[in-house]
Amino acid sequence: MDLRKLKKLIDLVEESGIAELEITEGEEKVRISRSTTHAQAGPAVLTQAVVAAPAPVAAPAAASEPAAPQQPEGHLLKSPMVGTFYRSPSPGAKMFVEVGQSVSEGDTVCIIEAMKLLNEIEADRSGVIKAILVENGQPVEYGHPLMVIA
Repeated sequence: MDLRKLKKLIDLVEESGIAELEITEGEEKVRISRSTTHAQAGPAVLTQAVVAAPAPVAAPAAASEPAAPQQPEGHLLKSPMVGTFYRSPSPGAKMFVEVGQSVSEGDTVCIIEAMKLLNEIEADRSGVIKAILVENGQPVEYGHPLMVIA
């Protein structure tokens, strides 16, 4: 890939504001990514022979601590899989459960979409829904708290 083409790609990344661009032409592969460590850093050109930049530093643990005391007491229903959380069977349909609603063990409380499959998630114990901890359409990880049942 010639230098003029690389310069055009770098300019494209700067003008568009995209974070990363990867182009493969035959045996050549170029990745242009915008650096986030400096306030106004331009994009950096990375090729196959160059090692990627280190991952950004994680936020301090103290920032996540204030969220824990707000959670109501009770049993946490956790996600059994990675996917997208949905409170209703389809857009515009009635929600499976609402805060304050009683549920029995085995009742469907939400859906998690994983690999284009809709998986019904059931309450693992009877009780009252005290809190719904995930927004509709939000991605969840394995073990992510979904609801509080008391």
